[in-house]
Amino acid sequence: MTAHDVGLLMLDLALILVLARVGGWLARKVGQPPVIGEIIAGIALGPTIIGPHLSTLLVPVDLRVPLSALANVGLVLFMFIVGYELDHTLIRGRERVAVSVSVGSIILPSVLGITLALWLADRHGVSADDRLPFVLFLGAAMSITAFPVLARILTDRGMHRTRLGGLALASAAVDDVIAWSLLAVVVTVAGASAEAQWHVLLALPFVALMFFVVRPLLRRLLPVHARAGRLTPPVLAVILIGLLLSAYAAEWLGVHVIFGAFIFGAVMPREGGEALRQDILEKLEQVSVLLLLPVFFFVSGIKVDLRNVGLSGLGELALILVVAISGKFVGAFVGARLQRVPLRQSFALATLMNTRGLTEIVILTVGLQLGILDSSLFSLMVVMAIVTTVMAGPLLSAFYSKRRIERDIAEAERASLGTVAARRVFAVVDDPATQKADVELAAALVGAQRPAEVVLSRLLPYRSPALEVGTGLSGELAEMARSLEETERLAARVRRDDLPVPVLSRFSSDVEHDLALQIEASGPDVVVFRSSRPGMGPVVAGELVTVASGLPERPSAVGVGWGTDADSVAALRAAALIAAARRLPLVISDSGRRASAAATELTRHGVATSVGAVPSDALVVAGGVELAEGEHVAVRAALDADASPIGDWIGMVPVEVPVPA
Repeated sequence: MTAHDVGLLMLDLALILVLARVGGWLARKVGQPPVIGEIIAGIALGPTIIGPHLSTLLVPVDLRVPLSALANVGLVLFMFIVGYELDHTLIRGRERVAVSVSVGSIILPSVLGITLALWLADRHGVSADDRLPFVLFLGAAMSITAFPVLARILTDRGMHRTRLGGLALASAAVDDVIAWSLLAVVVTVAGASAEAQWHVLLALPFVALMFFVVRPLLRRLLPVHARAGRLTPPVLAVILIGLLLSAYAAEWLGVHVIFGAFIFGAVMPREGGEALRQDILEKLEQVSVLLLLPVFFFVSGIKVDLRNVGLSGLGELALILVVAISGKFVGAFVGARLQRVPLRQSFALATLMNTRGLTEIVILTVGLQLGILDSSLFSLMVVMAIVTTVMAGPLLSAFYSKRRIERDIAEAERASLGTVAARRVFAVVDDPATQKADVELAAALVGAQRPAEVVLSRLLPYRSPALEVGTGLSGELAEMARSLEETERLAARVRRDDLPVPVLSRFSSDVEHDLALQIEASGPDVVVFRSSRPGMGPVVAGELVTVASGLPERPSAVGVGWGTDADSVAALRAAALIAAARRLPLVISDSGRRASAAATELTRHGVATSVGAVPSDALVVAGGVELAEGEHVAVRAALDADASPIGDWIGMVPVEVPVPA
């Protein structure tokens, strides 16, 4: 390359990047995955939209060879990510449904695709020698589901936390394994040269070597990464070298570089490796998403030429769309219904399994490189990939509205709480490091009633845009693992044999809204949260306990004001429960006759109670929603509660706790 060619290459890369970012932004604005906009941006630089002359002027033919090399590197990185993000834990507990849906969504479109290929073979001049790989390839290409795009759709809608989302991820994961295995066989049949056919015999030993030798070696990277606390250059270098060698080995075996990259991603360590996976994806996004994948979209897009598609071509496109959409939809739908998945969820599953996206483009590009597809059929198949991906989002919204998704999330969280408790205290955790006293207070409010439970809820706001590369799941997994570990440590402080403490933790784009849905779904008797959430009062039907950000570490007593309204009675009950749990005396700041009678009754029950001035170092409980100066806990009664006498609730106070002298 001359210096002039190098300059033009830099200019063309800048042009490709600008169009890719603009296309991705526009696609996101209309509710589509950014990859759709980037694919269309690549096509926009090809002959279909701007014509062959302008396309050649913008990107000269001499520069397309180095661009193709960059595109292949991007392809290898992308396939590594696809393999890396396949996780067998997605399938656990859903094996029967996942296998049924995935097998149905592979067999039917493959059979229909093979039938269509037999008709297309003559129309596209496929020779008798090439007919078998052509027919098999088209059948396999029709059966593809884009696992990264499907997962991105689910994560963007929060559906991956629902039963439907779990089934879709599991089905797509099984589909990916089966479909890629079939494609590897087809590509091997089509691409192996006569002198290298014996290499294919080493494919199975190669896979075994990767899983049983390379995978254990890669696990040794986890402690190295953990000690460093970040992805160091030596660790990343080891991974990239292994990836490139695996891709070369696959090509030498007569399969294709993409399968070597996929296998290397599949053998990367999963258990305990969430942080490593997130760090790798963050590094790869900077190179792969921003530069190499847009170049791949361009290299593929300039090969799409729809200028000469006449009525005959439109007829072929219509048949391709019918086979691709109906085969995948009907196969997945029947597979789901055979496992008694509800009708609406079966429709939604079938819609999701129809997403093809970038994964389909990758496969079609391989078919074009191997000479299985000609340029006209490649162009029609690319249109099919775009259409099936674009329609997935709107169809899913039609089958599964946002309200239904929220209801499914609430049902999943309600199911995780187990059996109905006689008393349920719901504690909102914002910062586990500073809320140990809050959780202990929540446990104290349970009292003596059984069965009972304390539910700890921690909703994490999305702090930054999700990674554009991959499924969007691994970043959540890493941060969620940390969140669960921190919240579980809090739960362990108060968990006992007779007091379960389930933990609810997930991401939320609207924390206040989702928190209200959680509270409504769990139906708690008491909700405990920090004073930083003043707007939650109207959405809590049960008793509402507001806690100050700094509770006394070693209070000498629990103080409470006297009153006859519902809030004051609720505050007295809460103060008695806290005093009993902490083995502290209770002081009622009133010397009236009724307050004295209450103190006598509480003392008789086992809580040392007196009337008078509240000590300055006491933990002060008051009735109401807002905390006044000097108050640590505010208690608002349940919305439908009346001011009940002590005799109605004194049995909640544990009597086995010794009263301090």
